[in-house]
Amino acid sequence: MAQQPIEMILLRLWASYIAVPMWITDSDGNLVFYNEPAEALVGRRFDEAGEIKAADLASVFVTSDLNDEPLPVTEIPTWVALTDRIPAHRKLRFRAFDGSWRNIELSALPIEGQGGRLLGSLSAFWEIEKEIEKEIEK
Repeated sequence: MAQQPIEMILLRLWASYIAVPMWITDSDGNLVFYNEPAEALVGRRFDEAGEIKAADLASVFVTSDLNDEPLPVTEIPTWVALTDRIPAHRKLRFRAFDGSWRNIELSALPIEGQGGRLLGSLSAFWEIEKEIEKEIEK
């Protein structure tokens, strides 16, 4: 994929130092990076997976809501951040590279450069299995 703007390069560097699982997409929705904490949830090291084109993401990471109902791409916070240019948040499930399903909470922010130029999105996510078990017990 093409050379990234300096803002995205610096964002990737920053995310590599953060303990929260994160991933970064470019303005076309291509996955261009996820950090080491995200690797445990995604099921593969970024160095092994590499960048993933937007058109392939839905088949690589199948998503659903927490009731196992298919989740349209347009309702995934990362997509909302890119297309609507607003922050978005949601609980959802996705199938990782290793075939396991992960229940996560995901927050996504659009990344805009100078002059309002859309550069991509930054998504932070964390596993919520323990929270779901507590909700089921109630």
